This record gives sequence, C-alpha cells and structure tokens, in this order.
Amino acid sequence: MPAAPKVFGIILAGGEGKRLMPLTTDRAKPAVPFGGQYRLIDFAISNLVNSGLQQIVVLTQYKSHSLDRHVSQTWRMSALLNSYVTSVPAQQRLGKRWFAGSADAILQSLNLIHDEKPDIVAVIGADHVYRMDFQQMIDAHIASGARATVAGIRQPIALADQFGVIDLDPADNLTIREFLEKPQNPTGLSDSPHEVLASMGNYIFDTDALIEAVEADGELPTSNHDMGGDIVPYFVNRGEAAVYDFQRNDVPGSTDRDRDYWRDVGTIDSFFDAHMDLISTLPIFNLYNTDWPIHSQSVNSPPAKFVRDGVGRIGNAIDSIVSLGSVLSGTHLERSVVGPWTLAGGGSTITDSVLFEHVNVGAGARVHRAILDKNVVLDAGATVGVDRARDLARGFTVTDSGITVVGKNVHVTG
Repeated sequence: MPAAPKVFGIILAGGEGKRLMPLTTDRAKPAVPFGGQYRLIDFAISNLVNSGLQQIVVLTQYKSHSLDRHVSQTWRMSALLNSYVTSVPAQQRLGKRWFAGSADAILQSLNLIHDEKPDIVAVIGADHVYRMDFQQMIDAHIASGARATVAGIRQPIALADQFGVIDLDPADNLTIREFLEKPQNPTGLSDSPHEVLASMGNYIFDTDALIEAVEADGELPTSNHDMGGDIVPYFVNRGEAAVYDFQRNDVPGSTDRDRDYWRDVGTIDSFFDAHMDLISTLPIFNLYNTDWPIHSQSVNSPPAKFVRDGVGRIGNAIDSIVSLGSVLSGTHLERSVVGPWTLAGGGSTITDSVLFEHVNVGAGARVHRAILDKNVVLDAGATVGVDRARDLARGFTVTDSGITVVGKNVHVTG
C-alpha cells in the first residue's frame, strides 16, 4: 500500500486589512478577534489541523506581534510527532525588501518547503470564516492529475464582480479554462446558470510545480506577485489547473444550514454580518459543532455572570453570545456578541453590537449597531451608534449601512 503523500500547510497572514480599519490599526487582520473568544486566524488553522496536517507555518508581516503571540500561546502541537504550527515573519532572504505580494511571500519562504520536503503544499488565506476538510480537497487534487487546484464557492452571478471567478472547460467541468478577475458579464455554471464559482483563496499544489511557478513569477518585473492574480493564471495557461467545488466538501457534524458557509470578512459590514450569523437559534454558522471544533486559546477566566444592579434592576440577554469573565449588571443585551471580561452597568442597553475584550459600558449607557474594540470605556449615560452625526463628529468610523466602530482604548465621555 503506497504511503500517503506528505502535505505541508502555508497560511498567508500578512495582509493589512485596510478595509477593516480601525480594527486593524494596531493588529494584523488575521489577529482581529471574532465571535467573542476567537481570532480570525483560528478558523484557518483549525481547518488544517482537523484535516490531519501536522506541519503548518503562518507567514506574517504587517503589525504581527499580537498574531505571533496568539499562535505561539495557543497552537502548541506535539514535538514528539514533529507536529507544529509556527508563525514565520518576513525574513528578507532575497534582499532588503518585504513581501511584494502573496506569491512573493512564498518565494521568500521556500526554505521552509525545502526543509520539510513535502509532496503537496496547501496554501490558504488567514481571514475567512468557514469550515473545510482539506483532506477531501487534497484527494480530489490527486485524482484530477492537476498540478494546481483552486477551491471555488458558488456565489450569485450578480456578485461576480466582487470576486475572482473560475471559468470551467465545459468538456469536463473540472479544468479551469480562464480565471476572471471581478468580471462584469460572466457565464453561469452549467448546472446552475444563476451562480458562478468564486475563488476562496485556498489552493493545493504539487510541490515542484509551486516552486517552479513562484520562481518564474519572481523574475517577472510586471507581475504583482499575487497567488490569485498571477500564480493561478500561470497554471491555467498551461492547462494544469483544476477546481474543487466547495459544495462537495462534507465536514463532520455540519448541517444543511451551515454546510456551505463561507464569509470573507474583509469589510466592516461583512465582519458585522458574520457575527450576526452566529446568534440565531439555528445559527447559519454553528460554533458548537464538536465534530469539527474551532480551536482557540483557553481563557483562564471565571464564567460569565448576569446579576441585578445596585438598585435591583433585572437585566436580560436575548439571542446573544457572552464570553467568559464578563459581568452584566441590570443590562439589556440583545442580538449581540460580547467578548471576554466585559463589564456593563445598571440600566445600560447593548443591542445589535459586537464588543471585544475588556470593554466597560457604564450605567445607563447605550450601544446600538456598533463594534467596540478592546479596552473601550463608555462613561455612565454615554451613547454609541445612537446619533450618527455625533459619532462622526467624535471621529468614530460609521459605515454607509450605519455600523459605528470605536477603536481600541477609546474613552467615550458622552
């Protein structure tokens, strides 16, 4: 019986996340907290680990301290089995320059691949919310005979101009005929004319082919050195690229409601919407799937507590997630996600909001349709998300849809 191929995992985690400002002012996008106790990077690493990968590197660059610390504190694998998850900062191995793109990040990190000598390399993004069994994609890659396989997710054709779209050869509906960047008039799928296959930013490569591709790309002065924009077309032009339809992926414990769930949380609105997906009775994305857990750092904290306030007012929590260490006193909490060690005082109201860790909401304060970053403090009676003009005047970020974002360490006085 032939030995199983050795697979090496590379997570691309160097993005700035400019569209998530101010949440990325002081941290890399993959380090942004999510769902109370998680970081965005936890979804990528959990998927690879649950899929059986044992050697995984996280390529970092932009403001990576909190990301590096989270990976080192959380993801401790068995050294006895040569298992590891480790962050690798930009090393300037090819000169005094930083990563010029995702493909250049791999080019400058080829020493990691040479050290492990894998047969196959999985290259995935670090900032999407989803579950995926990558072993199923690896099996499909091997069976196809392709040198590169791109994971595709079905999206409405009306949204095609927001994605890189995969155009398939109708002869087999497997070979990628063309990779279209944000097309205006794409052709729908043969079995679903109202949908297209959008790239998920997850790839499987034969190792030698990946090395050859990034080295060739590194010699092109006109290249943007991007995995989706340059490396995938390289394989497409050679007839060596196949697609893996995410619809085929069957993760243990998934339901019909959350089986094909995938969110690109690259904007404030999509980040907010992904949180709202968590809190319904039958969640669109289920954090409670114990067959395919999303792992994260164990928080050494007491349980969350809900108590009357000093004058006996009774609070309530409806359709919400509350993390460890939080104390809500006489607070009305509804349709919200609350991070660890949050304190909320009597008569305060928190609705349709996302709070990170160590937020302090004073007595009688009101928070609505807002995202409050770490260590935000609201004085008694203060408001966020209630008066758009006032929020803008105070320098807060307010999206067109009306979501107010308050950055890290801000003190809101009124």
